Amino acid sequence: MQTESANPEYGDLERAGEARMLRVLLEGQQTAYAAVARALPDLEKVLAAMIARLRGSQGRIFYVGAGTSGRLAVLDGLELNTTFGWPPERLVLLLAGGDSLTLSNENAEDDADSARLAIERAACGPDDVVLALAASGTTPYTLSAARTARARHALVIAFANNADTPLLSAATHGVLLETGPEVLAGSTRLAAGTSQKIVLNMLSTALMMRLGKVFRGQMVDMQASNAKLRRRAVAMLTDITGVGEAEAVSALEKTGYRVKPAILVVGGMEAEAADAALARHGCDLHAVLNNRNTEPGDG
Repeated sequence: MQTESANPEYGDLERAGEARMLRVLLEGQQTAYAAVARALPDLEKVLAAMIARLRGSQGRIFYVGAGTSGRLAVLDGLELNTTFGWPPERLVLLLAGGDSLTLSNENAEDDADSARLAIERAACGPDDVVLALAASGTTPYTLSAARTARARHALVIAFANNADTPLLSAATHGVLLETGPEVLAGSTRLAAGTSQKIVLNMLSTALMMRLGKVFRGQMVDMQASNAKLRRRAVAMLTDITGVGEAEAVSALEKTGYRVKPAILVVGGMEAEAADAALARHGCDLHAVLNNRNTEPGDG
């Protein structure tokens, strides 16, 4: 297993000077980028499958993993609501040993039964997408979750950093992120973890774009839950529509600081009509504006 192998080139790294130590660690991270680049054709297919499964449905996104992989998965999932307004009820986070990110329970990765039960209790089904991550590709918890979810006809996408591993073959789509031996043998929080973080960022962001949660490069479904984010909402609205700050604040106050309907309010709609128009068009702002044959700020 490559991620567990020791590379003799790094055998004395702990005795090296600080400059060499840091340079070697940085060079090790570069393998993560290269691994993701090689996987792009597979990631394109994965993204298309995720869009097809979630667009127009009430399907959920499941994140499943143990150890470093599980913690990275949970972090990506937790950011979907605040960043893109993804509904919390359409997100399921399954971390071996529970949902704590502060206490590590490495023994839990061997508990295949708890993963099976978690998938069954969540009523995972055909509308759902399951993202399963394990650097080794053999973690019993993650493997059990993937097999159970696929048996229940969910779309299962697996990521592993070792080729020809059970997790990749258990999934609907298995994506190999071949990062090779780590600078520290077996420490998959390094290159393997970085490759997983890159892929999760890419897929979740691209998915949210395709599901209509981004407009003109702005996160228009962002939850303006604090003063900083409310200021960002105002800046977004002024940038997209060209109105002044006072008019932007007025429109946002009418929509509960939701940027997407506020754009339509600036364009002349009442807040309720804006919500209704978005609902009719699957919350796709481009579709609403195309239907009206105009965009705010275009004159």
